[in-house]
Order: sequence, then structure tokens, then C-alpha cells
Amino acid sequence: MAKLGKRMRLALEKVEPMKEYELIEAVSLAKETAQAKFDESVDIAVRLGVDSRKADQNVRGSVLLPKGTGKKFRVLVFAKGEKEAEAREAGAEFVGGEDLMKKIQDGWLEFDRVVATPDMMGVVGRIGKVLGPRGMMPNPKTGTVTFAVKEAVEEIQAGKVDFRVDKGGTVHALVGKASFSVEALAENFNALMEELVRMKPTSSKGKYVKAVSLSSTMGAGIRVAFASA
Repeated sequence: MAKLGKRMRLALEKVEPMKEYELIEAVSLAKETAQAKFDESVDIAVRLGVDSRKADQNVRGSVLLPKGTGKKFRVLVFAKGEKEAEAREAGAEFVGGEDLMKKIQDGWLEFDRVVATPDMMGVVGRIGKVLGPRGMMPNPKTGTVTFAVKEAVEEIQAGKVDFRVDKGGTVHALVGKASFSVEALAENFNALMEELVRMKPTSSKGKYVKAVSLSSTMGAGIRVAFASA
């Protein structure tokens, strides 16, 4: 394991593992512990009081972060005809049908997000085992199975993030970059948490938001105080 630099050690020492920080302090610490030579992502992890094995508690959705993600996504669109042209005009990096499906089957994965028109889902379904585990399978709940291709591509580039609870009941999502201001990261954090709370399944009993933490790509996890039912 590589040795931590002095600045990184000092930054990490400021994080008390079991302490729950107020949001502004947590965001400030996440920025401070982002000491890599690249602009680290800042991610959120939210442990929910749900059983993801139950269909009605499989929390999944998307939110448009008000301050964007700070990332330029390579968007792949499965479409044909006029929708193919619409996708290209909207800025999609890759557009096609069976040709792209076959490339992905052969191991090509040089893209970040996938959008598909409903009539192309028969083709997309054949690579579900590849896209699904990577969280890239188009889904109507996240607005990525749609004939509104232009809007879908533009929203992704404007800062739309998809989220889905994992088998352990935790949602992981991007809330920005370490170079963002504290205020911008806090605003994105609040937008995502508001959407998660709004999506609380009626069958979820007990405390819904059990734990929240923030971390930069290379930084430590920072627990965030969050009051919720």
C-alpha cells in the first residue's frame, strides 16, 4: 500500500470516523481531503431502511443536480430513423442499433450513459447482462427509455444522475467535483436527498434514511447528520 503524503495524512486526521458532521462542515472536509492531482469526484452513500429484494422497495430514480456534475458524459443512444438524427444533433457520442449492440457484446464499453427509444429495447435487452451490473441499463423510471431523445441527452449533460439502491440497501451517487464550491456541493446534496426522501416506499417501516456519508474519490468517508423519518 502506497504511503500517504503529509498533507493527506493531516487532512484525514481531521475526520472523526464516528462523528456526524453538519452538511457544510462535511462538504468542506470532503473538499479538504481531496488531495489528488486530478479533480476528484464527490460522492454520496445513503443507507436506506428498505429491502431491495422486494419490488416495491427497490428505490430507483434520477435527479437533475442544480449545479451539474462537473463531468462530460459519453452518451450512447439506441435509436433509428429521425430519432437517430435527433440524438446526434443533441450531442450523443454514439448512436445506432444492432451494430452497437454487437460491439458491446464483443467487449466494447467506451461510454458512460445509455439512452434508448422504446422500440429499440428488444435490441438493448440482448446486452442487459452487460449493462445491468454496470448501472447503465436504460429504464423508464430514470427517463432513459424515451422517444424524447433530445431532452434525455441534454439532461444527462446538464447534470442528471441516476441512482439505484444496491443489494445492501445503499444508494451511491455523484454530487459533483472537489473543485465545486461548498455551496454548490451542498445544493446538489440537498437536491438528491429531497428526491430520495420523496421516493420513500410506503411499505418501508422504521427509519428510512439510516446513514449518510460523503467522500471524495481518494478521501475518507465523512458521516453527515441528516434528520429524516
